[in-house]
Amino acid sequence: MTQHPVELAHYIGGEAVAGEAQFESRDPYRGNVVCTAPTARTQDVDNAITAARRAADEVAAMPAYERAAILRRTADLVVAHAAEIGEIMARETGKALGDAEGEVKRSMDTLTLSAEEAIRIEGTHVPLDGSAMGHGKMAFLMRFPVGVVGAITPFNAPVNLACHKLAPAFAAGNASVIKPPQQCPMVVQRLVELFYEAGLPRTFIQVVHGGAATGQALVDHSGVDMLTFTGSSRVGAEIRARAGLRPVTLELGGTGPTIVCDDANVDAITPILARNAVRLAGQSCISVQVIYAPRPMAEELGAKVAAAMEALVVGDPLAAATDVGTLIDEAAARRVEAWVEEAAASGATVLTGGTRDGAAFAPTLLADVNREMKVVCDEVFGPVASILAYDDLDEAVNDISNSRYGLQCGVYTDSTSRALSLVRRLRTGGVIINGTSTWRTDQLAYGGVKDSGIGREGPRYAIRDMTEERLVLFNL
Repeated sequence: MTQHPVELAHYIGGEAVAGEAQFESRDPYRGNVVCTAPTARTQDVDNAITAARRAADEVAAMPAYERAAILRRTADLVVAHAAEIGEIMARETGKALGDAEGEVKRSMDTLTLSAEEAIRIEGTHVPLDGSAMGHGKMAFLMRFPVGVVGAITPFNAPVNLACHKLAPAFAAGNASVIKPPQQCPMVVQRLVELFYEAGLPRTFIQVVHGGAATGQALVDHSGVDMLTFTGSSRVGAEIRARAGLRPVTLELGGTGPTIVCDDANVDAITPILARNAVRLAGQSCISVQVIYAPRPMAEELGAKVAAAMEALVVGDPLAAATDVGTLIDEAAARRVEAWVEEAAASGATVLTGGTRDGAAFAPTLLADVNREMKVVCDEVFGPVASILAYDDLDEAVNDISNSRYGLQCGVYTDSTSRALSLVRRLRTGGVIINGTSTWRTDQLAYGGVKDSGIGREGPRYAIRDMTEERLVLFNL
């Protein structure tokens, strides 16, 4: 693949539209420009939404079996181009090539699951003869596409998370307007091109590039019927405030808590904890960040997780042997470095890591932390985890349930009764028994509560949010 910068364009109304103000996507490991893309003006966003509105009736009228067939062909193309797309992703984001290619191949599931759900959108019969007023009448509920879905996607899993928005939206019969992340616009645009190659009419998905102002224009536009966003809790809250009465799905941040109970097998869980704290350089909202451990085993667990982290290879994202690449840019790595230094200055012990090299940050494990430190109570979004010792399991449960975040929590225990008790008590969007917080399969409902989000992703659940329920009543 050419190493020369690629010049991107918006895709609006089936045409490539150039722009004047350009921004760059840079390889965070090498520093060279991977591509340039135009920053959409308000008029560009308006044109894209207008084009989507014109296409909405056509999308809705396309039979479900045809939508499903296009999604299946897109899935086949994504797998066929996995090496190409994975390399683009690794160059734009610094993600290790193995993880990048794995994400692309995994996207096949998201696309094929959306194809399956496209032909299973169904309504419900509502029996009315339970009341005198309803007697002699027939009612049922039907689902219809909302019209135009506005999607804003993040850099940390750019292909699969774009699939989680575009594929269900199309499966449900909607037109879409997507704003890819500024850090990696090329890999998302390449995905959209594969939709087109699979037979999707080019007017069904519009692409507008840009930063916060572009996203804001998309959110504020009255022509968008439903908004779906993955990103920070701060931006999610702003979108929720600006959306008014329109439906939104917000998949936001978390602190990746994982509870280790006193009956857990330390040797078995150590490599899993280490790997899931630093995969994607920790840039995952469910990355293991806080490991709650019984005080008697905290020191042993910390030493073993630190040793497992040290065995991981940090380096060139394009090298096959690399386990951990860079963060998205040097500014992100500097922020993580500052948080770790702040924790250490407040009494935390750095068991391993804590060093930065450009945009790369070494896998890091902290001990002797407290609940007020940023590395514990805020989302680090870097390859940093902390061992937090507890004397009573209730301490961990209360910490997690009272946190402003509530995405997913891992629990390691051999006790079924304890596991079920924790499921009832932990206020999070998901509880993973005998696994870490870092687990997601694409067919399940995925999302959080509190500041971790609204709604659920996963094709079946996203389609539910991307369709409207309509009551139909017959007076017989």
